[in-house]
Amino acid sequence: MRTTLADTWAGFWDARSTREKTLLTWGGAAIAVALAWSVLWVPAQEGRAHLRETLPTMRRQLAQMTAQANDARALSAAAQGVAPTGGALKDALSASLTDHGLAATQMQVIGNAVQIQLKNASFPAWTAWLDDARRQFKVQVAEAHVSALKDDGQVDLTASLQPSTIK
Repeated sequence: MRTTLADTWAGFWDARSTREKTLLTWGGAAIAVALAWSVLWVPAQEGRAHLRETLPTMRRQLAQMTAQANDARALSAAAQGVAPTGGALKDALSASLTDHGLAATQMQVIGNAVQIQLKNASFPAWTAWLDDARRQFKVQVAEAHVSALKDDGQVDLTASLQPSTIK
């Protein structure tokens, strides 16, 4: 196939006069330059001009999005510092006690604190729950009375938890 194409081209080219060969050569070169200009150079120039126009806007948008992300992080941290109070705190602590396998004998809201009574509870389980509740619900122990039982690690306790004043 290659030889057929070369033979066809050679037959065409040999049939042309010198003047026609010159015109075809210069015409082909002009077409090649025009094609390269329109396919390669012009799109690159238009792309650069478009970027030159849109880049300042994109930079402003990036700065705005960065500022908004920083605000969101600050607001997220502030929202995590809000502790539930009253009935919401009582319900949250009750659900958390159940999740940790502890059963409160009595729970009541007293002012802004929640008083919890546990009978025959595991002290290590209670302290683990208390640490989790302190982190999760931002509470602190206002008052606690703990009485050891004869079984090792078992206690009767009454504790009052209130929203933490430490941020």
